[in-house]
Amino acid sequence: MSPQPAAASLATPDEFRAALSQLAAGVALLTVHDQGEAGPAEDAGMTATSFLSVSLEPPLVLVSVREDSRMDELLSRVDLWAVSLLGERHRTVASRFAMKGRLSDRLLFADTPHHRGPATGAPLVEGALATVECRTEQRIAAGDHTLLIGRVLEARVPSPDGPPLLYFRGGYRHLA
Repeated sequence: MSPQPAAASLATPDEFRAALSQLAAGVALLTVHDQGEAGPAEDAGMTATSFLSVSLEPPLVLVSVREDSRMDELLSRVDLWAVSLLGERHRTVASRFAMKGRLSDRLLFADTPHHRGPATGAPLVEGALATVECRTEQRIAAGDHTLLIGRVLEARVPSPDGPPLLYFRGGYRHLA
């Protein structure tokens, strides 16, 4: 019989963050268009590095959103959303949508060339390496985040040229 690990030996948040910073991740912009049933229509966006494929049949993806964030609140009401996979040329866009205490999303989108996705109406970044439009299939509470599993409604590769934007060791990086 193998020994069981002690339940009390949990990694601290700093240890966990340091370990996971060694894993390079693609950078995406998660967007949603709120039709305004509870107020005026608005667009919202959030930089995400935790976006991944879940299944090919049916096509499913997963994105992680901080619990109790504005994006989490919007996505609890709106089930259509989109993801733009960012290229290295989108470093400024990624930084601006990741900032805490940032400008309003309205101002950020005014300065970010985009168009509306045909399936979701959500903003899609011009020149993105690829775009994916989704409908929420499932919401899963996971620690201090909500995992959204989305069924892919549209997937396009409008601009496959150029290197991807990567996040590694706490900063944006590029392929050598």
